[in-house]
Amino acid sequence: MVALTEKTQKRLTIQTAEIAEDTTTIRSLDWDRDRFDIEFGLQNGTTYNSFIIRGEQIALVDTSHEKFRSLYLDTLHSLINLVEIDYLIISHTEPDHSGLVKDILQLVPEITVVGSKVAIQFLENMVHQPFKKRVVKNGDRLSLGKGHEIEFVIAPNLHWPDTMFSFDHLTQILFTCDAFGLHYCSESTFDENLQEIEADFKFYYECLMAPNARSVLSALKRMGELEKIGTIATGHGPLLQHNVVELTKRYRTWSQSQAKAETTVGVFYVSNYGYSNPLAQAIAAGIAKTEVAVEMVDLREGVDLQELRELVGRCNGIVVGMTPENSDANTQAAVSTILGSVKQKQAFGIFEAGGGNDEPTYPLQKKLRDLGLTSAFPAIQIKETPGEGTYKLCEEAGTDLGQLMMRDRSIKQMKSLGADLDKALGRISGGLYIITAKKGDVSSAMLASWVSQASFKPLGVSIAVAKDRAIESLMQVGDRFVLNVLEEGNYQRLMKHFLKRFAPGADRFEGVKTQTAANGTPILTDALAYMECEVASRMDGGDHWLVYSTIDEGRVSKPDGLTAVHHRKIGNHY
Repeated sequence: MVALTEKTQKRLTIQTAEIAEDTTTIRSLDWDRDRFDIEFGLQNGTTYNSFIIRGEQIALVDTSHEKFRSLYLDTLHSLINLVEIDYLIISHTEPDHSGLVKDILQLVPEITVVGSKVAIQFLENMVHQPFKKRVVKNGDRLSLGKGHEIEFVIAPNLHWPDTMFSFDHLTQILFTCDAFGLHYCSESTFDENLQEIEADFKFYYECLMAPNARSVLSALKRMGELEKIGTIATGHGPLLQHNVVELTKRYRTWSQSQAKAETTVGVFYVSNYGYSNPLAQAIAAGIAKTEVAVEMVDLREGVDLQELRELVGRCNGIVVGMTPENSDANTQAAVSTILGSVKQKQAFGIFEAGGGNDEPTYPLQKKLRDLGLTSAFPAIQIKETPGEGTYKLCEEAGTDLGQLMMRDRSIKQMKSLGADLDKALGRISGGLYIITAKKGDVSSAMLASWVSQASFKPLGVSIAVAKDRAIESLMQVGDRFVLNVLEEGNYQRLMKHFLKRFAPGADRFEGVKTQTAANGTPILTDALAYMECEVASRMDGGDHWLVYSTIDEGRVSKPDGLTAVHHRKIGNHY
């Protein structure tokens, strides 16, 4: 079944399919969604997958995004009498999967919601109404009859703290929500064509799962205790049936590599307070861009204090999400354990999500400094609902911390290249350009010299962008930016301005003359020329993304001007 909305441009459709005995998927296809979180540009849209399991009792696994309210509920009505649904299994409460939970509770007030302890607590704060609930732990089972026995696997931080997998022993389907998914919208229910989806599968892992690599390995270990898994029913993209072994193997390989990183940062936060979880995720994503391993710990989840002590001791840096004054005794004990376990010369960062009469960040900041730790970024205090700018600030703060952690290693690598090769590579010269980009309320810029025309038809350029650059998340496929060409003899001021280190969230354009391009991006008034571009594709180039972009229009301000040229002496750093 496919239903089309009346919306223009933004296509929303519904697909249903029988994927196993008594098991139906409802796939909400969001064809034109071009961004998922600030750092996650989408090339192929996305899907939100929900499932019906029919035994003697009936379970609905997850719902959909609220933008699909009419389409999803109409489809659900066409498949089943809603009052016959006995259970609503919540894999996790991120809005793209739980956006219609409140609607289901209103339509089926007698339904029992099944979820992890944290998920149920999150839902209670979300729906503001009483509901029947069943909290499950790892290994608990729910029998639906007709052989459908559901075993629950608690898998926190994939990629929210409340995540839970559900395994149907009859059909051998593992419902995993975000884990093993990908943002890829197509009418293919399953993963028949691995080559077609593997780039998106890896990009999804890098953005969402890499910051939680140790949690991925823990989940894989628990999955190994189940019977053979025939299908992984993901929350996004096609369901995995043809390549389950291969793709779970890739998750293991990538996560083992990440977990073995020489440098680790621990991110400690309290998930039930304000917007701590998405802010922590944004900081973790920024850290991961620098190839530093991240371990995320929800202090609310009754952490083992000895394990916490050991983790803090082996971390090179820590980030603490500030807790409110009235936090429970377990959380206070966890914070005290962190303070008692830190070491001199560790780097730290603090963020606070909330407001009102909460204890400010400054006392904790002072304690950590007095203990000999180094502040990696200014304390982040969020008093209002976070927007794109807030999450970008958090991402940049995480990147600053990661870069600080990697500084000594980077210097060592610079010295490792052979002198002759180093000097020879440095003789490759390039022009001087400034890339400017804007997406919603977020803007950024960077000085670039690795720029080259790449095609005539269409007109296109290639740009190498370091993976840990702040602008990288604004140069995803479909994003628009401006390539500003600097002028020989008139570039020093602009180059000096954009070479300086900006604080997280700082306005890169303060004190710089700009005008607005047709695509909404700042043009540098003092540039020799500019071109308005759109990212068409990206290729992994080691520590850089190779970004190919088409050119829409451009203009030269001084016809006789020459492009500034950058001559290097060495080739192993900028």
